[in-house]
Amino acid sequence: MLLAVLLLFWGYSNAQAPIQVDITMAPQDMVNALADNGCAAISNSTATGASGNQRSYGYFTADSGFPFSSGLVLSTGFAKSAEGPNTVDLSDTVNGWGGDNDLENSLGTSGTLNATVLEFDFVPSTNHISFDYIFASEEYTSWQDPGMCNFSDGFAFLLREAGSTGNYQNLAVIPGTTTPVQVTTVRGAGFCPSANVQYFDAFNGTDHPTNFNGQTVMLTAQATVTPGTLYHIKLVIADQGDDAFDSAVFLRANSFSSGKDLGPDRLLADGTAICDGQQFPLDGTIAGAQGYRWYKDGNLIPGATGATYNVNSTGDYRMEAQLSSTCFANGEIRVEYAPAIPSAPINYYQCDDNGDGLTAYYLNRMQTELQSNLPGLEVVSFFRTMEDAQGNTNPLTISQDQPFYNSTANQQVFSRMRNNAGCTGIVPIVLSTPPAFITVLPVFDVCDDDGTDDGFKSISLNDLYTANPAPGAPLATVSFFRSIADAIAYSNPIPAQFTNTVAGGQSVYVNLSAAEGCFAIIEMPVAIHYFGDALDPEEVMLCDGSDVTLDGGNYASWAWDTSPPQTTRTLTVTEPGTYNVTFTSNLGCEATKTFTVGLSGRATGATFSLKEFTGSNNTLTIHPEGEGIYEYSLDGITYQEEPVFTGLAPGEYMVFIRDTQGCGPVYNDTVVILDYPLYFTPNGDGVNDTWRIPFGYYRPGIRVTVFDRYGKVITGFRGSDNGWDGTHNGSPLPATDYWFVVELEDGKAIRGHFSMIR
Repeated sequence: MLLAVLLLFWGYSNAQAPIQVDITMAPQDMVNALADNGCAAISNSTATGASGNQRSYGYFTADSGFPFSSGLVLSTGFAKSAEGPNTVDLSDTVNGWGGDNDLENSLGTSGTLNATVLEFDFVPSTNHISFDYIFASEEYTSWQDPGMCNFSDGFAFLLREAGSTGNYQNLAVIPGTTTPVQVTTVRGAGFCPSANVQYFDAFNGTDHPTNFNGQTVMLTAQATVTPGTLYHIKLVIADQGDDAFDSAVFLRANSFSSGKDLGPDRLLADGTAICDGQQFPLDGTIAGAQGYRWYKDGNLIPGATGATYNVNSTGDYRMEAQLSSTCFANGEIRVEYAPAIPSAPINYYQCDDNGDGLTAYYLNRMQTELQSNLPGLEVVSFFRTMEDAQGNTNPLTISQDQPFYNSTANQQVFSRMRNNAGCTGIVPIVLSTPPAFITVLPVFDVCDDDGTDDGFKSISLNDLYTANPAPGAPLATVSFFRSIADAIAYSNPIPAQFTNTVAGGQSVYVNLSAAEGCFAIIEMPVAIHYFGDALDPEEVMLCDGSDVTLDGGNYASWAWDTSPPQTTRTLTVTEPGTYNVTFTSNLGCEATKTFTVGLSGRATGATFSLKEFTGSNNTLTIHPEGEGIYEYSLDGITYQEEPVFTGLAPGEYMVFIRDTQGCGPVYNDTVVILDYPLYFTPNGDGVNDTWRIPFGYYRPGIRVTVFDRYGKVITGFRGSDNGWDGTHNGSPLPATDYWFVVELEDGKAIRGHFSMIR
C-alpha cells in the first residue's frame, strides 16, 4: 500500500452490514428498476464497461446502514468490489478498457479510461425529471502532497434530445451551479482544501457498507424537459489519468421520475414566505392530464380537483395528476406564511430634562428597541403622518446625530414595519415625555480582586445602586449608561454586570424608568482600586554564596509565606525558590506578589529538536540541561537569547551554550541536519549518480524506503549506505517521479517525492 496516502478512518462508529451487488441484471431491467411512476416511456437501454465476472455495473441492495435500500451502481472498477467493508484499496482494471469522449467534452478534460456507461431513451409526460444519487471514491484520502489534492475521477449524467448532435447538459452538478460534482469540488476538511462541505457525507472507516473511502450526501439530478419529446440520457463514470483509486456512483432505485415543478419552496428561513392574508396560486397544469388531486400535509383536500390551487395557509402541498391508467405525475412544494404585523399603537417613553413634554427622540435607538421587542419584524422607517407612511413618502431621518423633536406632548409618529418575508404594515408610535431629574451619588470604592490586577473589574451595578440609592427616587426599572446624553436618549445601554472601560473606574449613569417611562438620570461614580506595576513578578538570580533582599513595598501590612511567616517589609534570602508576599493597602485591598529567586550555573548537557527535510529552511531547537539562564550560538561568537535557529541549510553544526550570569565554561556539542535531494542523474558521469540522504552517515539508524507511483517498493537502505542507483533487480528504471519514506530514529516518518533524470 502506498504509505503517502494512508486512509483517514473516521465517519462511521458502528459496524455496518455491507451492500450486496448483483451483476447479472440486464440493462433494460436495471433502467426499469431506476424508474418509478411509469410516466416516462423508456427504450433503447444499453450498458457498457467491464464485462463477465468483472462487470463494472450492477444492481445493489443494502440495509439501513446505507442511505439507499437498493439501486444501481456504476464503477470505474468491478461492481462487486464496491461491497464493503472498506478494507481494500480499489484499483480494478482490465486490458483495453477505454474512456469516454462525451464525458471528456462535458468536463473539459482528456485521458479518461475504464469508463462505465448506462444510457437509454425516454419520452417524458411532464416538464420535469429527477433522480437521486451518491458519488463515492477511493480518492477521498489523506494525501500528504498538495499536488495529489487535484486527483479526481470524472462522472456525468448527460442529457439531450435524441438524435441531436448538440452539446449534452450535465445534470451531475453542485445544486444551484454548473460545477460538476467531483472529489475536488465536494470534499470535507483534511489535508486537502475542503469544498462545498455541506454536500460531503463522510470519510469512511473500515466498517463502512461500501469499499470506498468517502462519499457525498444524497444529491438530486434534475432537469426541465419538454413533454412528448424523445430524449437520450447517458450516465457515465471513468477513471481520470490512470486506473488507480476507483470511484463509483450509486443511483437510488425508483427515483427516476417525471413530474411537475411547482416552483421553489416559499419559506420563512430564506425570506420567501407569503404575506398574511394573501393567496398563493399553484399551477399544476400538465397537458393531457385526465384529472388532478391536491393534498395538504399528506391529507386529500376535498374539492381540489383542478389544475390550479390557491394556497391560503402554511403547509406541505402535493399535486397528483393522472396522465394514464399507470402514470401519475406529482409535484411538491412547501408554503409558509409570515405572521401578521400588529396594528395597535405602541407607547415609547423618553426622558425629558425640563418637564415641558418636549424632548429629542433618537429614532435609531427607537428603531433598535422596537425591533428587539417585536421578534421577526424590521422597523424600516418613520413618518410624521399616516398618509406619508401609507405612501412611503417623506420619511424621517434615522440618525444618532439628528434626533426627532416632538412638537406636542404624546405626539404620534408612524412606523413602517416589515417581516422577514418582505410583508409591510404601519404601526402608530405614541411619544411620551415624563419629567426627569439629575443627581450625583457618593463614590463607590471597589477593590480589583478578580485575579487580574489591571484596574478593570466586572461589577454588579444593580448591587451598588441598591446599596445606596438616590434619595427620594421612587421604585423603578433601572438601566445603566456610560454618559448623561446616552441616559437621557436611552441610547447604548450597558449591561447591569458591567466591566469598566477606564482603568481605575468611571462614572456610570442610571436611567430610572417605570410604567410611565423614564423619569430620572443619576450619576454613580465607581472607583476601582488596584496595585498596577507593583504586582509585577520579580525574578532575582543568585550565584554561589550570595544573598538578596526582597522588598514588599510601602503598604499597611505584609505577610511572607516563609516558615515561620515573616511580617516585615523586606526579606533576605540565601536559597533559590519562590517567595510570595501578601500586602494590604489602607483601603483594605489585598494582593500577592511573587519573587522568583533562581540559581545560575553552566550548562551540563543538552538535547536537540530538529525540523529538517525542508531545504534551506530547517529549524534547530536547543534544550539545555542545567540550573542557569542561557544564550546560544552556532559560531561561538554571536549569541542569541532564543534557543531556536531557523533558516538552516542541511549540514553539520557546532552548538555553543553559555550562562548569561557568567557561571562556568561554555558548553558545546555537534548537531547534524538532514534533507533529501529533489532529483538525481544516474548517467554514469560520477556526479549525482545515486539518490541518498546527505550527511546520513552521521545517523546510520535512519531507514529509507523508495516507492514508484503505484506504491510498489523499489529499494531500501540505511543512512550510512550508498543510496539508490536508479535500478531495480539490476535493470535501469524509467526517468520519472518516485516517492519515499524516511523513518527517523525517534519513529517519525518523513514522506516526499523526487525525480530521476537521465
